[in-house]
Amino acid sequence: MVAPTHGPASVTATTPTGADPAATTPTGADPAATPGAPAATPTGAAPATTPAPATTTPTGARPGPFRLLTALYADTAMAEIFGEAATIDGWLRAELALTRAEAQVGVVTTEDAEAIGAITDPERIDRAELWEQARNVGYPVLPLVRQLSGQLPAGPDGHVHWGATTQDIMDTGLVLQLVAAGDRMIALLTDFGDALAVQTEKHQNTVTAARTHAQQAVPTTFGTKLAVYLAQVTRDLERVRRASWEVRTLSLYGAGGTSAALGDDAAEVRRRMAAELQLSVDDIPWHVARDRLVEFGGALALAAGTAARIAREVVDLSRTEIAEVREADGHHRGASSTMPQKANPISSEAILGFSTFAATLLPALHRALEAGHERAAGEWQVEWLVLPELACSAASAVALAAETIRDLRVFADVMRANLDADGGLVLAEAYMFKLAPKLGREHAHDVVYDAARAARQNGEKLTEAIGNAAAADPKLAAATRTPIGPEQYLGETDRICEAALTRWATAKENA
Repeated sequence: MVAPTHGPASVTATTPTGADPAATTPTGADPAATPGAPAATPTGAAPATTPAPATTTPTGARPGPFRLLTALYADTAMAEIFGEAATIDGWLRAELALTRAEAQVGVVTTEDAEAIGAITDPERIDRAELWEQARNVGYPVLPLVRQLSGQLPAGPDGHVHWGATTQDIMDTGLVLQLVAAGDRMIALLTDFGDALAVQTEKHQNTVTAARTHAQQAVPTTFGTKLAVYLAQVTRDLERVRRASWEVRTLSLYGAGGTSAALGDDAAEVRRRMAAELQLSVDDIPWHVARDRLVEFGGALALAAGTAARIAREVVDLSRTEIAEVREADGHHRGASSTMPQKANPISSEAILGFSTFAATLLPALHRALEAGHERAAGEWQVEWLVLPELACSAASAVALAAETIRDLRVFADVMRANLDADGGLVLAEAYMFKLAPKLGREHAHDVVYDAARAARQNGEKLTEAIGNAAAADPKLAAATRTPIGPEQYLGETDRICEAALTRWATAKENA
């Protein structure tokens, strides 16, 4: 089955104010502001009055808080997938598919299905009324169905939502959003992987220091360092594909999960409804079995974690004392309001913000697994908050990571110079294994260890310290006569890069 792409054909990148659409009201104003709130007293203190009642957006929904990070860097395509319009559209698509499936089976007439289909249009929904009634009911489907039924003549008006329950419609609508979210994340991970692949190949022979415990360890290449990230993104891509396939499962099980209202027609209606929406079928209800949703959220959080890891790498390698890479250049990009020299790694910082937030949401999603009996009592509502935020944060992190790696400035000359920053001690293991055949590994380790300590204490190079030790030992002199360069101790760097590039190309072909 080919995964369909859902959501609007075009996405508005920002509101009229220039902020991200998911982070502001439709007017572009800060949704956290409360119009009509009392002014401050002459002393500047807030007056001791009852806070103004909560306001609503022009569509009747309660406004959420303004999120600065989202307003600056959100992936707007993912935000649209979980926007108000797309959410309502998903419910309507579920209701329409249900009616069409029932007409095919003979549960309702074709004429009734056509009449219902004619009014199943987001533009015909009074959102202000929908949200007002949903606040009273606790869920939006009853008032949605009443609005649809109210636009129909006698006959078809009684066949809307036939045999379904609220959660069937909301879960199916959610699944449609998650399928679209999976498609979006796959596209973003593909961009991320492609950017890494280009840089891996470009810097396959760019020698730099591998660092363990934040200290120089042995020589490697920058391409090899990136190849490890590329392999991780490859696994992320495969995980998101699997999770997207698993989560694309229709919900149609009725009030208590038994589909009693549809009787013997339940399985066939379910199958045909799934076909209408290009979803999978499971004849076992999952109203409270939310493992597929948690698996999907986990795959997104892992992808965001990969983005965070490379963002941390960029931050660390951008330190003044290291200065081996920098983010894209630009006038006032990453500038400070008071320190004119600053060019902060702002994209990497934003990635870390989004990824950390996504990771903190995952435990909440796991708590939703606790739903008991045949229907949740509060755990379901956790998903309403967590899944959209997790998907949007993960997408934003990955999108920024792709951009950061694509535009990354790499300073190969600085990388090479930094290999000598500690007197060439990055080659200590290389010298140890050069001596080991004559001295044995442990004795060679002791010799080079003492030489490394002497080099640091005396401010000399490792080769000089080893040379001083070799002056009194003919075995050492013969073994250390020819110096070792970083390029001579790179191990399997070429093979690692080639393997990562090949694996990435294969993963893309298997899409």
